[in-house]
Amino acid sequence: MSTSLSEDGSVEHNPPTTDDEYRDRLREMPPSAKLVAKVLETDSPLSQGQLVEESLLPDRTVRYALNRLEEVDLVESRYSFQDARKQVYSLTR
Repeated sequence: MSTSLSEDGSVEHNPPTTDDEYRDRLREMPPSAKLVAKVLETDSPLSQGQLVEESLLPDRTVRYALNRLEEVDLVESRYSFQDARKQVYSLTR
């Protein structure tokens, strides 16, 4: 579930994304973001380094894809339980 700020400054909780909304948002993404999302569909949560290994994309491209996916609330991140220095990513749906 994602959150956003309302006009009065209070936090609003957005409902989870439906499959149709997920597909519509993903359709507008660049190919690298689509590939990263597909990798996260099959194996999640993953760190940025693991996404680089699984997708065979360069590190900068994976970072760009993650940023784009986070902008439209398709991916969320949290700190890894195994290594608090790393963040892991998963789909929001």
